[in-house]
Amino acid sequence: MADPEELPIVTFGNLMSEGITLSRRGQHDRALGCFNDALKLRAGDKHCLITRSKCFLKLGDTENSLKDAEASLQIDNTFPEGLYQKAEALYTMGDFEFALVFYHRGRRLRPDMHKFQLGINKAEEAIVNCIGNPSSVKLESKEELCFVSRQAELQSKQDNQKQQNKPTKDQKQMKKKSPETEQQLLGALYADKAFLEKLLKDEDLMQSTTRQGIKVMDLVLSGISYLNQRRDFWQQQKPMYARVYERKLLRQERRRDKREKPSDISRSIAKNMEDIELLLARGSAEESCRKAERLLKRIQARPENEVPNKNELIGNLHNCIGNAQLAMGHMEAALRSHKMDLDCARQNALPDAVSRALDNIGHVYARIGKFQQAINTWEEKIPMAQSSLEKAWLFHEIGRCYLELGKADVAQDYGQRSLQAADEEGDVEWQLHATVLVAQAQVKLKDYPSAILSFERALEKAKLVPSEAAQNAIIEALDNVSKSFIVELNKSGKGRTLPSHKDRLFSGKNVKSTTGNAKKKEGNEAKKP
Repeated sequence: MADPEELPIVTFGNLMSEGITLSRRGQHDRALGCFNDALKLRAGDKHCLITRSKCFLKLGDTENSLKDAEASLQIDNTFPEGLYQKAEALYTMGDFEFALVFYHRGRRLRPDMHKFQLGINKAEEAIVNCIGNPSSVKLESKEELCFVSRQAELQSKQDNQKQQNKPTKDQKQMKKKSPETEQQLLGALYADKAFLEKLLKDEDLMQSTTRQGIKVMDLVLSGISYLNQRRDFWQQQKPMYARVYERKLLRQERRRDKREKPSDISRSIAKNMEDIELLLARGSAEESCRKAERLLKRIQARPENEVPNKNELIGNLHNCIGNAQLAMGHMEAALRSHKMDLDCARQNALPDAVSRALDNIGHVYARIGKFQQAINTWEEKIPMAQSSLEKAWLFHEIGRCYLELGKADVAQDYGQRSLQAADEEGDVEWQLHATVLVAQAQVKLKDYPSAILSFERALEKAKLVPSEAAQNAIIEALDNVSKSFIVELNKSGKGRTLPSHKDRLFSGKNVKSTTGNAKKKEGNEAKKP
């Protein structure tokens, strides 16, 4: 049975945010549950389908990942994220040829999204490394066929020379790539492979055996073979061509920056900022973060006379990076980024940016459980709030933190302030949140009659939102509070029976109160002519 002090208000956006956060933390099973619930509230949402597809892929469930990607494309067959996710699912399943088809389709649709070109590169390399002869691949356009036809011709030539220069089994096993390539692919394991290869030169050691009768040479060759397999696998997952292409893009950006006029630079920055925010909204936090970091370096390297509002832009990019890091679950990094945004805003006297940074810093503190720091940060922001709606949110969050710290009386006060601000704005949803906070604080204070009244008011607000999940949770909370109230009455010798709130009919009219004062008021009203 739900605890009224932990009453959930479930919305599609909340479930999506929670699912993305859990997925970034690696808790994919729990994230999957959030996405499933979100799709129950908004069936067929293509963005939710894609985030769930990514989650399935992280869990190794490629079949369901592919199904969700295809479902998003049935809703919108030009949805670029759907095309990319279908290509990624096919690539992970080993269907490199069909993955290549969808990477190409995505690039034709959105040539500005560089991840499609990276996908093309890794799919092409995987076909060459793992499939061999690509002549059987059937693609739909000349552009898609060009790579495969080139590889088919190359394969044909290689087949003619194969019998003349056929390597032995041992030679295949020991086949090397260039040291620079291997070092990039193996990383720290490159030194281990070099050590094993050095051991092969010791003939006496290679002829010796272990106590179990295993030849040392076999053990060494087995280790080298394993490292070669890891090397090939990592090259397939992150091909060298992709890395080279990524570096090429950066060089092109730098050269373009040198040629661009100030007006062109402004337009380019505005377009990049829009892409960064859009990527984050679509759930691609890592890509959003990388793009923001690259743009930050570009802006910092330019003189102020070439970049209008340079300092404001730098602060805004720290904010974007911090938001992306928060979405990925990198809390400490997000806190540092938002503090850098705050420092930049204060140094350049940007009050709106100061307010934004304080907002975000408080949010990170609350997420990591440092509620007093969150309170201190948000209370500093209160004078900067520019609307009643902003005050309603701010007072609610501060009150929630006080409730977490066990200071229910202060939480109730902030809940009332939040409700007053929400009433001024006429926002029913925030009236609901504030009323629930007040009710939860009253439960903590064991003021059960007031808590029952507050929950009943919250129930009426939940009907107006409308939110069926919130209504059910409030009804359950009302039952819990009523039972607690009965226990208190019995202890004081004033036992009485209250009807179950699940059995009461809540219509559009005001719900009758269970307290004596409310009943007296109803009696007085009944006497009126």
